[in-house]
Amino acid sequence: MAETRRRLRSSTVVLGGMGVLAAALSACGSDPDRRCVDRDSYDYINGYKIVADKNCSSGTSSSGKGRKKTKTRVADADWYYDADVSGGYAEDGTFSRSEAVDRGGFGCSGSGSGGG
Repeated sequence: MAETRRRLRSSTVVLGGMGVLAAALSACGSDPDRRCVDRDSYDYINGYKIVADKNCSSGTSSSGKGRKKTKTRVADADWYYDADVSGGYAEDGTFSRSEAVDRGGFGCSGSGSGGG
């Protein structure tokens, strides 16, 4: 009977450990939180104004594409990662996706450098 208990406990520990490992690995591989912001809208107190996602290109940075605003689209919009969001503004994040992943969560490698 004691042998059955010991096996149950050890299998529970192994399964629990595998869950922690899976969570750590998936935290590094997942995409960081991102917001589409207007780079020209920076305010010292609030940060960057969040605009509709359709203004940002789907995957890569839209930097260098033109800087004028049109009626339907913000030309200088870009993805802003791991930002603090408040009242339609985002601050303390980074425009670099790889930097946002590097400073990621539990189990990730990287220096933990700040945003820009």
